[in-house]
Amino acid sequence: MSAPTTAADPSAPAGLPRPAALALDLGGRTALVTGAAGGIGSAGALRLAAAGARVRAVDRAAEGLAELAARAGGLPGAVEPHLLDLTDLDAAEEAAAGADILVNNAGLQLVRPLESFPPEVFHTVLTVMLEAPFRLIRGALPHMYAQGWGRIVNLSSVHGLRASAYKSAYVAAKHGLEGLSKTAALEGAPHGVTSNCVSPGYVRTPLVERQVADQAAAHGIPEDRVLTEVVLRDSALKRLVEPEEVAEAVLYLCAPQASFITGTSLTLDGGWTAH
Repeated sequence: MSAPTTAADPSAPAGLPRPAALALDLGGRTALVTGAAGGIGSAGALRLAAAGARVRAVDRAAEGLAELAARAGGLPGAVEPHLLDLTDLDAAEEAAAGADILVNNAGLQLVRPLESFPPEVFHTVLTVMLEAPFRLIRGALPHMYAQGWGRIVNLSSVHGLRASAYKSAYVAAKHGLEGLSKTAALEGAPHGVTSNCVSPGYVRTPLVERQVADQAAAHGIPEDRVLTEVVLRDSALKRLVEPEEVAEAVLYLCAPQASFITGTSLTLDGGWTAH
């Protein structure tokens, strides 16, 4: 692992130093990242490719995948766009075949009270965020088991550990993902496969930005009060998590130094769960 540094990263919040990137060679490894067209997914795909991995970047947004591939030019590894809607569960399972590293990241969100939450949206959220990860893990495990090595990293959330009002589908899916990840850890341990969750608080992504109007309506407050009164209310650190910070946590769980970490959640919640 590279030594820490106190030099400030220009993309970090003012006055907050960021440690040096984890030095890790993933040359020869194939990684699959879902929801790779933006946010945490694109940051994770680029970070894995920077470590030398060949990344299958899975998303249904063709334009975002093309932009990601362009950004990956010149990295030690490669990013290969793979257009896929994860509600096609059979195709999702097939796409995971041969992956050494699986990063289940894709997600969607709707903020509504339970009594008015659309059942069809609840179904879609659970399909994309819980059933699809199950099928992807199922597709990846035969190859991982055969070679005696594999890494499964499930992008959960603080909402996989704590609930919030008006997010029934998202909270249910993330709680389920935490359980699925632990089961994969128990079954995969004899085969050299680890399975963990990365559980951040609110991350600076379009998924969070799109929630502002819905959160304001659900809580009956103006939009300009959502960040302080809802999003960051329970966080000791009053800022959003950066996608690149989450990507470093994902990479760490693929490192040799993390080989004894399995069946747990690496929480990046700014102190939310310390309450």
